[in-house]
Amino acid sequence: MSEDIGAWFAARIPPEWFVGPAEVSSDSEEILVLGTLPDVELAAGTSAEGRAAARVARIDRFREETREDRVRIAREAERRFRRKVAWGGRCGDETRVFTTLSLPVMTRLRMPERLILDTLVAGGVARSRSDALAWCVRLVGMHQAEWIKGLREALVKVDEVRSKGPLN
Repeated sequence: MSEDIGAWFAARIPPEWFVGPAEVSSDSEEILVLGTLPDVELAAGTSAEGRAAARVARIDRFREETREDRVRIAREAERRFRRKVAWGGRCGDETRVFTTLSLPVMTRLRMPERLILDTLVAGGVARSRSDALAWCVRLVGMHQAEWIKGLREALVKVDEVRSKGPLN
């Protein structure tokens, strides 16, 4: 199904929007379309901060100039795939995602795990237990990216084997 979603967006997104094919990822609630924009051309000697600001401005310009078309494409996709669509742009080292969902996730934690979250809140790292848990998930994602990538690739293989099984 994710290949179907990616192919659908590849056919719908105007080719002049991005420098290559958009990255399309999804879960059961949301589809994220992330495209790479042409990098900014700046004078030699432009500071790193100036370059970052220009790249963010390029992403912001893309967001404003394509809003109407992106909304139309997203509405079609939402009807077709029954999921919300978020868009994002990447320019050089800068990435911005617009209108992405933030969904509640229920979990049960024992006292030692709750104490960790409460310490993060008390230390000012997070505003709430919910923020602290989201921070922990982002941290694991950053530091275990290769392991998570391998796990996702293994899950794709499991799905392939299941699809060829006797119950299909």
